[in-house]
Amino acid sequence: MPHNTVAVVGAAETTDLGVITNLSQIGLHADAAINAMKDCGLKPKDIDGIACANETPVQLAHYLGITPTWVDGTAVGGCSFMIHVRHAAAAIEAGLAKTILITHGESGKSRIGNPPRSVHPQSLNGQFEQPFGPMGPPSMFTIPVLRYMKTYGVTVEQIAQVCVVQREWAAKNPRATFKTPITTDDVLNSRMIAYPFRLLMCCLVTDGGGALILTSAERARDFPTRPVYILGTGESVETPMVSQMEDFTTSRAFRVAGPTAFKEAGIKHADVDHLMIYDAFAHLPIYGLEDLGFLPRGEAAAFIAGRNTAPGGKLPLNTNGGGLSYMHSGMYGMYALQESVRQMRGIAPAQVPGAKVSVCHGVGGMFAASGTIIFSNQAP
Repeated sequence: MPHNTVAVVGAAETTDLGVITNLSQIGLHADAAINAMKDCGLKPKDIDGIACANETPVQLAHYLGITPTWVDGTAVGGCSFMIHVRHAAAAIEAGLAKTILITHGESGKSRIGNPPRSVHPQSLNGQFEQPFGPMGPPSMFTIPVLRYMKTYGVTVEQIAQVCVVQREWAAKNPRATFKTPITTDDVLNSRMIAYPFRLLMCCLVTDGGGALILTSAERARDFPTRPVYILGTGESVETPMVSQMEDFTTSRAFRVAGPTAFKEAGIKHADVDHLMIYDAFAHLPIYGLEDLGFLPRGEAAAFIAGRNTAPGGKLPLNTNGGGLSYMHSGMYGMYALQESVRQMRGIAPAQVPGAKVSVCHGVGGMFAASGTIIFSNQAP
């Protein structure tokens, strides 16, 4: 896909974030969608493409009164929205739709209108992992990170630094769930979940959502909002079973999605001013920094501990506070995308001065899938 031909013109999260007891899952989708349409001055009749995960695009289009010519219900976990952006950009480029709405809504904490969480007994996970005891990400994500720590000599103290630094960013964000500063000792003294993960190394569980609206770069000039252009995109998958990863110290899906986006964008790592890496757990930014090529293998933990990604550092990372401190309803990718767009618009609470290029990278499941979007605020 030629870069800079598609832009984000509408972006918004749900009116509230955190604990929302008066909206169901589809209500959160709708709230985010309406806010995004208000952001750029559109109405449902102006939308001809729709994409979402968790909810089906059929139900959502009906609920919002949209008659689309293009739909996408890709659902591969928390990075589904990065992949929606990629597919939507390709659809606009191909002339399949002119104005595409991508939504997310999830009652992750209150569980209002959300389907029950379960692993189907006939799935690969249900047959070959769950019978042996691990249940969900807090226990299953420990498998790769323990191998990574042993291979590269990374300590739990270094992993705890990821949480400390991201709380510093969250302290600058009025909408963040947790803003009180924390220390390494605070992280290591928090409740043990599954070694090496302590409570503060695990993502939040909240309610909320967000939405994006994309159109062609040419049409974007006519909107009241500052366009954010899509430079490059990438996507991939590896395995639904974390136990079957090709290499526990690196994500193959990351290594495909990230470089694909960089190649399409035609940029180098030195061109990146701002970075979002999905952080459902504290080890994920470490994997992302290395698998996207920002650092050699085994060096990312020390890089973060050295405050290179902290406020004032040379590579601002997860500037909204991330899934560890800002917001995580179960599928976090939309919130990472929202922060990249805010940074490119120049309106983020912890704005990176002069930022022109933002990389937004997501994970689905436990290294099962990945999507990468590279944004810029520079007009083509």
